[in-house]
Amino acid sequence: MRRAMAMARRISHCESAPKETADAVVIGAGVVGIAVARELAIRGRDVLVLESAPTFGTGTSSRNSEVVHAGIYYPLDSFKAKFCVRGRDLLYRYCSERGIPHSKLGKLIVATGTAQIPSLEKLKRRGEENGVEGLKMLDAREAMHMEPELVCVKALLSACSGIVDSHSLMISMLGEAESHKTMVSFNTTIIGGHVEEGKLHLHISETEEIDKSVSASPLRPQLVVIPKLIINAAGLGAVSLAKRFHGLNHRFIPTCYCARGCYFTMSGMKNPFRRLIYPIPEDGGLGVHVTLDLCGSVKFGPDVEWIDSPDETSMLLGRFDYSVDPSRSARFYSEIRKYYPNLKDGSLEPGYAGIRVKLSGPGNPPADFLIQGEETHGLPGLVNLFGIESPGLTSSLAIAEYVASKYSS
Repeated sequence: MRRAMAMARRISHCESAPKETADAVVIGAGVVGIAVARELAIRGRDVLVLESAPTFGTGTSSRNSEVVHAGIYYPLDSFKAKFCVRGRDLLYRYCSERGIPHSKLGKLIVATGTAQIPSLEKLKRRGEENGVEGLKMLDAREAMHMEPELVCVKALLSACSGIVDSHSLMISMLGEAESHKTMVSFNTTIIGGHVEEGKLHLHISETEEIDKSVSASPLRPQLVVIPKLIINAAGLGAVSLAKRFHGLNHRFIPTCYCARGCYFTMSGMKNPFRRLIYPIPEDGGLGVHVTLDLCGSVKFGPDVEWIDSPDETSMLLGRFDYSVDPSRSARFYSEIRKYYPNLKDGSLEPGYAGIRVKLSGPGNPPADFLIQGEETHGLPGLVNLFGIESPGLTSSLAIAEYVASKYSS
């Protein structure tokens, strides 16, 4: 009875708002949302992209390592494994054909002690099972000949790993989407939704209005949009948004956990490496690794700091604490010196931070991407993309291909 009364109140708040129909709505203009919008538009859908921020790619898409992953780390037949391998090939082809800055510079995953060698061998087997080509186990002499500043007892070479200019990639894909008549509305937030006559009605407001009425409960929509297809690609806010879709059974909405990852840059020293250098993966991440940008600058990170989720409105708008605590450098020095002992004191400076919203918490195995359509939750036209963390950038074109093929008939 209480739920029915609450639903009636929410619907009444929408009665005064103007209503519009739409073909396909993509919620979120991160790299995955843009890729999905582009793919849908190329296939002939009329696409509307709604983004709460003033521009595209302000969340995870611009706060990562910009690494093109090979597909080594993920369980066989998982979405992460399949989409990473397929997405990597699509991404390199896309960038080559369109002149998007990228480099297939390779990566070394290193064992710094004999106890880590079995883990390294397991990674090689898993990568090969996933169809990753160009994997080669190196002894210490071979690895350190390739990277003279490196210290290790063994290393796994991934020749097809690389880096990409994610901003240029998103600009290109967004431009292609718009050339196929996709419309993009920034500063536009989905504040909820309700099911009426078998369709999900999206409640929409200007982002600045949410700031003005943050204490109001419930928030009142300025517009109601009724799409045929809805892709929830809201990234950090995807789970919080799904909870606001009244009519979507909450048993299909996963629990999420937040982890902050900080990066530090190196100053006062010459770039020591020509390739990406990764340690053995750790709980919640791939370890404090070496990443090069396309200008050759070095950054280290990210680490993993499990944090409490912010309030619901902040989650919805992607407003997190992205500050980097300089004192975290102490752990960075100790971790980095395991494979790069010549790192000098005082050479690390705070860089930037990113937030990962994960579907598994501390101490648990990493969760797979979760893609939910009507066949799972029973709500026509809604596709939820949950837990799209690393390797989301690498997988973006493959995720778009899958979503468009399966849900846009």
